Amino acid sequence: MDPGNNPGYSRLDGAAEVAEGVTIVNCQNHRRVAKKCMHAIRYTRGQDKKVQLYRDLIEATEKSLGYLQEVTVALHAVQVHLPMDYGGWKQQVAHFKPLIYQVIEQNERRVFYGEKVPACEKIVSIFEAHTDIIVKGARDVQYGHKLNLSTGRSGLILDVVIEDGNPADVDRLIPMLDRHMAQYGKARRQMAADGDYASFANLRKAKGREVKDMAFHMKRGLTIESMVKNPWVYRKLRNFRAGIEAGIFCLRRAYGLGRCTWKGLAHFRAY
Repeated sequence: MDPGNNPGYSRLDGAAEVAEGVTIVNCQNHRRVAKKCMHAIRYTRGQDKKVQLYRDLIEATEKSLGYLQEVTVALHAVQVHLPMDYGGWKQQVAHFKPLIYQVIEQNERRVFYGEKVPACEKIVSIFEAHTDIIVKGARDVQYGHKLNLSTGRSGLILDVVIEDGNPADVDRLIPMLDRHMAQYGKARRQMAADGDYASFANLRKAKGREVKDMAFHMKRGLTIESMVKNPWVYRKLRNFRAGIEAGIFCLRRAYGLGRCTWKGLAHFRAY
């Protein structure tokens, strides 16, 4: 298959170009069309206009999948002169095709039929399919994995949990406290947490685990007297929690925790 005789290929189509005796006709590159649709969808107002753009984008994707299927059949028919990495190419095809079809399906459900597709059923990256959608209040949507950290008095990180999905912070305080008790034998006498972890239930459960002073950065209806023994302790614990932000900033900026460059969920956890 001679790539010089064709306008272009998708990523997987081009990987098969070195096989001898294989000819694929009418194999066109729809990458430019796809990028044009993507930019138009981002900046176009009006749902009706966006629906048509999504139809064009899905049509271009399905055409590329058709070319891929044609390449697969042609290569399968050739028993000799296959490149040494043909097995690896087949594995990539088997891996990416279902993901691409799932992306098409989720967009059809969301755009064409008006469904609210649950985050657990969405794929936001076919190259890193494990990526979660992270929404924090009114801030921009982020993609990756949510981390929950706990530190000691010195600032040393004692525990880290890579969460599955986008659980609410308020639901993660007690599980993190239970992990700490399982690892270190007992709860800390004093604890401080971000305001998003605050709730009457969490305060009650923390006190039931013998946490004497449990300070949340934002009160969210709680009183200082119910959290700690006096305002001075509350101020000290809240300032300590603010200092944790400096540690997180250092991890992100100096040690590269803000972005993982390794591929796959297992490597993400190792990173």
